[in-house]
Amino acid sequence: MKIGIASDHRGFELKQKLRDSLAKLNYEVDDYGTFSEDSVDYPDFGIKLGEEVASKNDDFGIAICGSGIGISIACNKVKGIRCAKVSNELEAKYTRNDNDANIVALSSEVPFEKALEIVKVFINTPFSKEERHQRRIEKLIKYEEEK
Repeated sequence: MKIGIASDHRGFELKQKLRDSLAKLNYEVDDYGTFSEDSVDYPDFGIKLGEEVASKNDDFGIAICGSGIGISIACNKVKGIRCAKVSNELEAKYTRNDNDANIVALSSEVPFEKALEIVKVFINTPFSKEERHQRRIEKLIKYEEEK
């Protein structure tokens, strides 16, 4: 499984720790930056991550910024992306099971151990494919294609 990861400067430290831990768990991790704690603009990295996941170069993505919200908005500007900002394992489970999200966004304030558990739940929870969930996603896709 290939996982893309990106952050802004505030998420840099957590991104590095998650990237290294996922690699140790035998995931292939594509790091799309940022590569230091120097101030950057989160849209540059969120959009790049979104493009890579939408192009199927990565199976899932992890996006990190100060709040997790800005970078999730950036990711969601990319056609085919369903990025959810989550705060706990239950939200990670539901966003995969119910919404078939392909990128998870985290706040840089989430402690590393908790962030790693959230990511593990996210990437290991399959989409349920229940008719009601599929119907709702198809409405989102249809709306996106009409724009």
